[in-house]
Amino acid sequence: MVLDADSGAQVGEIADTPGVHGVALAPQLGRGFTSNGRASTVTIFDLKTLKPLGQAKTGSNPDAIVYDAVTRRVFTFNGASKDATVIGAADGSVSGTIALDGKPEFAVADEAGRIYVNLEDKSELLAIDSSQLTILNRWPLATCKEPTGLAMDRKNRRLFVGCGNKLMAVVDADSGRVLTTLPIGSGVDAIAFDPGTALAFSSNGDGTLTVVREESPDKFTVVENVATQRGARTMALDEKTHNVYLLTAEFGPPREPTPDNPRGRPGMLPGSFVLLVFGQ
Repeated sequence: MVLDADSGAQVGEIADTPGVHGVALAPQLGRGFTSNGRASTVTIFDLKTLKPLGQAKTGSNPDAIVYDAVTRRVFTFNGASKDATVIGAADGSVSGTIALDGKPEFAVADEAGRIYVNLEDKSELLAIDSSQLTILNRWPLATCKEPTGLAMDRKNRRLFVGCGNKLMAVVDADSGRVLTTLPIGSGVDAIAFDPGTALAFSSNGDGTLTVVREESPDKFTVVENVATQRGARTMALDEKTHNVYLLTAEFGPPREPTPDNPRGRPGMLPGSFVLLVFGQ
């Protein structure tokens, strides 16, 4: 489903995206890309028409997906095969695979030739050379356990990491040093950073949105915990309007674990899906 960010109206849908986890955009090429977890594919689509242009095969169960404008490559981070698939954004060809030695979660490109990704099961943060497709650094995250969400202040070279033990870690993107940790809600999934307001956001499954202000490159404070809705963990940020978007629904009881749903997550109740919009 694609919505107009100004009016909220639905403008279309992108077909053939089974088990979609993430979306990456390449405006300079007029293309978008979805990571399809159930099919282990990427769907390539036209940004204007939303029509699929093709597919590329990935590793098993792709989750996070990012576009690197420096190399014009798309990186998918594959949870089951514990690797990254690298795809040429212009032609959809697979450029390579990077073994990660851990289960990847969110990733971010610094727009200077580096890709950063969290390893949830290792509590590590990796720095990847997007040209050479090599791992440059593998940094332990100390008190940050089971890292998931990841965002970046590219100007000041600061990474914001959402941790499963109710912390946000702020990391120097060049040295890997954890500068500080701040308390957040439980069940974090996504992290976002707004360069226009110097605010970082943590969307938490317990029904809160933690707001952190970057007072300076080395000073960070929690300014608010906004009530949202339980399960509202998926987040997007509009840097033009500074609006924060969260997705959630009402859920049924937990289900028995399966290969496709190893955590036994409950299913969404029909008709309960909502998009929450928070202004600053």
